[in-house]
Amino acid sequence: MKGMFAISRAGHDKGKLYIILEEDEEYVYLSDGRLKTVDAPKKKKKKHIQIIKKTDEKISFYIEEKEQIRNEDVKRAIWEYEHRAI
Repeated sequence: MKGMFAISRAGHDKGKLYIILEEDEEYVYLSDGRLKTVDAPKKKKKKHIQIIKKTDEKISFYIEEKEQIRNEDVKRAIWEYEHRAI
């Protein structure tokens, strides 16, 4: 699931778009590049998100290869996804 877009299905952030940075047995760690940064991602149960699709190759590479991803990269990827979908 790392490197995929996800939408929150529950909680005060319902409907918000994130990118999955990490995952474990029960939780995923999400970032939007603004309020939930790559240094302090949001911890959310897997059952409370909906997977959308894989991000672009650059973002996926940074996340999967443990490279340092920047908040600007996350913000740009989310912005591009939201504006292509319109």
